[in-house]
Amino acid sequence: MSADQMSAGEMVAASVPMVRTLNLEFLESTPERAVVRLPDQPAYHNHVGGPHAGAMFTLAETASGAVVMGAFGDQLGRAVPLAVTAEIAYKKLAKGVVTATATLGRPRDEVVAELDAGGRPEFPVSISITREDGAVTGEMTVVWTLRPHG
Repeated sequence: MSADQMSAGEMVAASVPMVRTLNLEFLESTPERAVVRLPDQPAYHNHVGGPHAGAMFTLAETASGAVVMGAFGDQLGRAVPLAVTAEIAYKKLAKGVVTATATLGRPRDEVVAELDAGGRPEFPVSISITREDGAVTGEMTVVWTLRPHG
């Protein structure tokens, strides 16, 4: 399957081995939003029996990467997406399956226009991590950039 035929989630899973290590599941992947699930796996639990903070960070960062690929995958020939900063807040105890929902925080066309003008645009992606009962267990913001090649 070529990159043109792959969904953004499939592109992330193919290029980032950690996604496969944690068995992350892509439920939705569009240019505006991505939803990724971390199954309940004892091998990735913490000391209180929920998903380890590192696994939840990876889940949220992966969801942010999927929305970035959905929005800017067509720009890979001239720029590489890179995470610049990430900040996470753990709000409630996570248990069982957790899901990360990422949303693009800046209009795609605005980011591409900045790239077209010779800039290195930065843009935020907001992620909410929820338990199966809908409670928000964490919130994360990842600031991404599109670094032009060369």
